[in-house]
Amino acid sequence: MIAGRYLRARRKEAFISVIASLTMVGVAIGVATLIVVMSVMNGFRGELLDKILGLNGHFTAYPIESQLTDYRETVAALEQVDGVSFAVYFVEGQVLASGRGSSTGATVRGMDEENLRKLTLLYNGAEQGGFDQWDDSRGVAIGYRLAQTLGVGIGDQVQLINPEGTMTPFGSTPQIRSYPVNVIFNLGMVEFDSYFMYMPLEPAQDYFKLVDEVLKPGMGPLDPLASDAEIDAAYERVARVSAAEIFINDPDGVGVMRQRLQSAPGIRPLILTSWQERNQTFFSALQVERVVMFTILSMIILVAAFNIIASLIMLVKDKSADIAVLRTMGATRGSIMRIFSITGTAIGFIGTLVGFVLGLIVASNAEAIRASISNLLGVTLFPPEVFFLSSLPSRVDPVEVTVVVCMALGLSFLATLYPAWRAAQYDPVEALRYE
Repeated sequence: MIAGRYLRARRKEAFISVIASLTMVGVAIGVATLIVVMSVMNGFRGELLDKILGLNGHFTAYPIESQLTDYRETVAALEQVDGVSFAVYFVEGQVLASGRGSSTGATVRGMDEENLRKLTLLYNGAEQGGFDQWDDSRGVAIGYRLAQTLGVGIGDQVQLINPEGTMTPFGSTPQIRSYPVNVIFNLGMVEFDSYFMYMPLEPAQDYFKLVDEVLKPGMGPLDPLASDAEIDAAYERVARVSAAEIFINDPDGVGVMRQRLQSAPGIRPLILTSWQERNQTFFSALQVERVVMFTILSMIILVAAFNIIASLIMLVKDKSADIAVLRTMGATRGSIMRIFSITGTAIGFIGTLVGFVLGLIVASNAEAIRASISNLLGVTLFPPEVFFLSSLPSRVDPVEVTVVVCMALGLSFLATLYPAWRAAQYDPVEALRYE
């Protein structure tokens, strides 16, 4: 009751009450800022991880000893390993893509429809066109940003130039072919939407010269006078792929899964590269940034805690006569400490509660707020070319929110100990004498 009366301002104590209110606002801003920033950074990491692992597997498997011609059998064996969700095979190469007067580098991946259906992020990301009858389409699928760069749409021709083309007596000539655009996809990640292009598997194998003519098993040397029909009957086409992607159930369990995949029976020797190895620098930088931002923004709450100390010291000084009267009436030192501890903790608790609610509201509507501010100011906040994503993601982590709230409450309580202890040390005789 007494602590509550001290929190309510009277006319002569208005200045102290203003300081307490500002302190409460400081705690609320600190808590809300921490919740919003940590949620946005969690959203960035989660979205980037989902996008990267939505197209690229948790493991990329490259052949050792011989070319990956038995890719169908290899993928089927990989999918039988415990912990593997699915696996896909693909052809990959770098090309120069040209459209209506503009050119840019692009990464071409060749995949059949069966494997495309496994990549739900890509398969469901088609904005124009679709992947139905993909194997028979003989066209390409490109990201919408790449389509804007090349100035092409559905049905337009895209010219692909591969520097590793046909060998001639005068050297290698570039491989130049044109393909119609059948699909334009939007995955929400700048890197994929700007540089990736997909092609049916067989045309990709043919374009990148991954089909060889080899003698059939058991065929001896051909007669030099053999006819074309006999030569065609003696040879068979053997196609190969560049690599295979392996998707596992637990993205963080790459260490255990690597051992399982390498020791699984019936799987040819493969070089396995995990997603953590491919993106180690990037995600390590994100983790360091999260820790640094949490540490820096925690200073806001720490400053608010010092304000609690200052406001309580002023309150104790102002209430010296009241403390003396309470002590004379029989209040113990512990009671005095509890009064001022409750007063300071209440300031911190109310500020933390307001900051908690405000932080959750802002974090849950981060993208809408960003869009509104961008439209109001006429500037692009968080440009996708810099931050990789086309929207501002936010994911509230209950554990991190709990840590922030507990830290704010803990600092608020610790800030009350010294002023409360000083109040309990007042000598009622001296206080009343000078009063």
